[in-house]
Amino acid sequence: MTEHSEKPDILEISLRLRRRGRGRIVLLAAGLAAVFLVSFSLGKYPASVEDVVKILLSRVLPITQSWSNETAGVVLRLRLPRILLGCLVGGGLSAAGAAYQSAFQNAMASPDLLGATAGSAFGAAMAILLGGSSGMITTSAFAFGLLTVGLTCLVGSRAQGNRVVNFILAGIMMTSLFTAGTSYIKLIADPTDQLPAITYWLMGSLNSTRLHDLAFAAVPMSVGILTLLLLRWRMNLLTLGDDAARSMGVNADALRLGVTISATLITASAVSVSGMIGWVGLVIPHLCRRLVGADNRYLLPASVLLGAAFLVLVDDAARCLSTSEIPIGILTAVIGAPFFLYLILRKEGALCC
Repeated sequence: MTEHSEKPDILEISLRLRRRGRGRIVLLAAGLAAVFLVSFSLGKYPASVEDVVKILLSRVLPITQSWSNETAGVVLRLRLPRILLGCLVGGGLSAAGAAYQSAFQNAMASPDLLGATAGSAFGAAMAILLGGSSGMITTSAFAFGLLTVGLTCLVGSRAQGNRVVNFILAGIMMTSLFTAGTSYIKLIADPTDQLPAITYWLMGSLNSTRLHDLAFAAVPMSVGILTLLLLRWRMNLLTLGDDAARSMGVNADALRLGVTISATLITASAVSVSGMIGWVGLVIPHLCRRLVGADNRYLLPASVLLGAAFLVLVDDAARCLSTSEIPIGILTAVIGAPFFLYLILRKEGALCC
């Protein structure tokens, strides 16, 4: 009698959690759509939401022009690429953070866990030192981000002991090595020209985003995010342990490698076009766990949506709070660090995966 009465309760709880997760994902999607549209109206050049909607729809529908050419230029050439890139970078970094935390079962894991951020920073700094164009800086940052993670995986796979721990330790070592290299480049850079450019890039910004930046990042980031979304139900098995995952027919090492490669591709692409933007990939996944739970089927989509909305809002603040634009990396740290401290100090929950 007891067994039969417990089963409906378990099923009912499961269905309730599913409905809650799906409902909150829908709310997050609606929130992102609202943030996306309102962000076009913010800035030094005013544009109403009505005009923004008409301008965007006019690209696919025959709508009579009731707006100025200047407004259309600001919306389509300046703000549209920037807002779209903010959605990509914010959603991508948040998804990468959630994936790393699930794959390595480490609540403090973030997109720079395996050294991708430090490697990208070194690549960008070196390109600036050598007088490279903006395209060369982006390409160098992307290539060195991937190279760093490749070296991390090589060292981690050769070391003896627990493979997950080895990867984390190798990532810490590579991060330290490439951070030292970046510091040396800053030391020898021209203080009147190159050093300010390197310093500003390292602080992170979506300023001066153009369509070619969006095109460069869109393909690898979309591939990485889509792969993580397709693997999200299998990622739940990693929480049971490698042996339990194997007993269910899942190769835990191969799955972890696939998740790592996808998250790294996202991280290297994001950092190469936006600079170093911290805290998004650490804080947003933890907040999403409080909203939809730890089930990756809902956690990853929620992380993408909330991360995208968060970074676009922070970029709006960077554009509007001061006459000279504030680097977005500063604002994410100012917002993210206290919020993460709040999550840690909350009485009812320690951080967990």
